[in-house]
Amino acid sequence: MGESMQGLHRSHRCTEVSDKNIGETVTVMGWVQKRRNLGSLIFIDLRDRSGLLQIVFDEDSVGTQGFEKAGALRSEYVIAVTGTVNKRSAAVNDHLKTGNIEVIAQSLRTLSEAETPPFPIEENIQTKDELRLKHRYLDLRRPDLQRNLMMRSKAASLIRRFMENEGFLEIETPMLQKSTPEGARDYLVPSRVHPGKFYALPQSPQLFKQLLMCSGYDRYIQITKCFRDEDLRADRQPEFTQIDMELSFVDAEDVMDVNERLLQYVFRETIGVDIQLPLPRMPWREAMDRFGSDKPDTRFGMELTDVSQTVADCGFGVFTGALENGGSVRGINVKGQGKMPRKKIDKLVEFAKGYGAKGLAYLCVNEDGSYKSSFAKFMTEQQLQALAEKMDAQPGDLLLFAADQNKIVWNVLGALRLEMGKELGLMDENQYEFLWITEFPLLEWSDEEQRYMAMHHPFTMPMEEDWDKIDTAPGEVRAKAYDIVLNGTELGGGSVRIHRNDIQEKMFEVLGFTKEKAWENFGFLLRAFQYGVPPHAGLAYGFDRMIMHMVHADSIRDVIAFPKVKDASDLMSEAPETVDTRQLEELGLVVSHTEQEI
Repeated sequence: MGESMQGLHRSHRCTEVSDKNIGETVTVMGWVQKRRNLGSLIFIDLRDRSGLLQIVFDEDSVGTQGFEKAGALRSEYVIAVTGTVNKRSAAVNDHLKTGNIEVIAQSLRTLSEAETPPFPIEENIQTKDELRLKHRYLDLRRPDLQRNLMMRSKAASLIRRFMENEGFLEIETPMLQKSTPEGARDYLVPSRVHPGKFYALPQSPQLFKQLLMCSGYDRYIQITKCFRDEDLRADRQPEFTQIDMELSFVDAEDVMDVNERLLQYVFRETIGVDIQLPLPRMPWREAMDRFGSDKPDTRFGMELTDVSQTVADCGFGVFTGALENGGSVRGINVKGQGKMPRKKIDKLVEFAKGYGAKGLAYLCVNEDGSYKSSFAKFMTEQQLQALAEKMDAQPGDLLLFAADQNKIVWNVLGALRLEMGKELGLMDENQYEFLWITEFPLLEWSDEEQRYMAMHHPFTMPMEEDWDKIDTAPGEVRAKAYDIVLNGTELGGGSVRIHRNDIQEKMFEVLGFTKEKAWENFGFLLRAFQYGVPPHAGLAYGFDRMIMHMVHADSIRDVIAFPKVKDASDLMSEAPETVDTRQLEELGLVVSHTEQEI
């Protein structure tokens, strides 16, 4: 049973007590981390969100009853202790913030007892994720997760402070919106008042922030929840937090400038990392050609090399066939890995197939300068030598090649490069390599839809110098879009928006929308644009991803208080769950089948 507070007030958090308080009486409260009973003395490590503090109980100071009560304490009991701060006479702990002091208890109150937790409340435990997430309220007591969430809180506060000083207004946009067809799948919310009609939860406040620009608010920011009903990965959740912004009377340069300074300020004030400005920039095509990715990790080399010309006349059908079909042959040089066992190379081939490759060709340069290769019999010694030279190969190197359409080759080698970089320890987690990727294609062809889709969204402004290609070569039109990349992760993305009706109408036409369909879906925005719209541009960050990098977490689940798992369910609250039939009837809904019946 627990006792009540009875007017007791906490004077300090655990690590707010220091040697400056020696001789003072303090009241601290928290959870019992550990108890050590030495017979005449009982030591308790008391824990709260700030850290640990050692409490000492002896019969003289706390009395017989208090001493017995201290002897009954167990892990995770919640207690309040009043006592005197003393300098530790022995066993100073240099690893603890409070390692040179202790509190000699004068009174003890057990506020709450606890069952034995299903896993230790300690840093870096190896407990299975499922068990941790089932008991997330216990998992969140662990100091490493608490530090992550405190860092998140601090970062949000700093972002708001910086943006306010830059003239941004924080304005909330609706959570219940109209569903729009572009982008990922919406989460839908049925309306009781309008039977058969649905709201959608926002994938982004995109349309509303553009409307705020039409309304003259000039500079808007919001740290807000967004929702996407898509398959999850380490850096994805069905609900996530976005730092969303929009600016009027600006071009791309203005948006990039304010965001570079924001990143510099936040990273310096949170983790002491000094970002050098201006940040480097790289056009999309260069990023794809060099790294096989539009979010390249530039902390290490192993860049892609286009060897299409070098192998154009060789006898290897896989290479020449790809070139005849309008594709390319590219490779990466994995330095010093020429002795990699065949079994391991076969695993890399399987890995590449997972990214769309039909296979993977390899060439090992032996220490004596000879070659071992999966395609040696199709090429002359001179051709092999020319290929090795093109790849800047030295004895002991392993060369890996993909041959297919550009998109697949980039995808395969980009993923393979990251895999090898990880395996060979080439990524320094304390190195922060920021990069702007610019000049994205405005459109990308969708085989599934058999039409062009907007690479970002339908309101992205094309680069003026490419607009004359919109009818003849729409795939070559570049967008005024920009992504901010950190260590191989897209932290955020944005663009200059279309503010001219003629360009917007043409854009809808290219995307396969009739005028009627465009107005049906986006009418309220298009109508607003008829009443005077300023040139505007914006950007949005994945806030969870940003914090994940700051604290070196492996997953955004470690920087979100109550995350979902891979199937978008919450193991702790057991959401989603079936609902009462009466609720469904009120909404005019009928569930056609349940999971068990499928």
